[in-house]
Amino acid sequence: MSVHKDLIKHAVDQNKAYNEFLKLDELREVFIEEAIALCKQGQPFSTDKINQVTNQMNRLTVRMLPKRKYVTVEMVQEYVKSK
Repeated sequence: MSVHKDLIKHAVDQNKAYNEFLKLDELREVFIEEAIALCKQGQPFSTDKINQVTNQMNRLTVRMLPKRKYVTVEMVQEYVKSK
């Protein structure tokens, strides 16, 4: 029975981490959109909030989830120029 309990606990923990990842991914996208909007307006912007969330996402221990790349100001500027 102990093995079954361990498996159930592991599955519950993985599910929690996955749901946390999804929430953080949504928040990351919001911060990216904010940076893009500011860049398009010629306003100063930072990628600090994006990368803080990225760090939280990458620390989650769910094997099947891809690691997210850190975003630089230059990456946002290049994206805006290409659109």
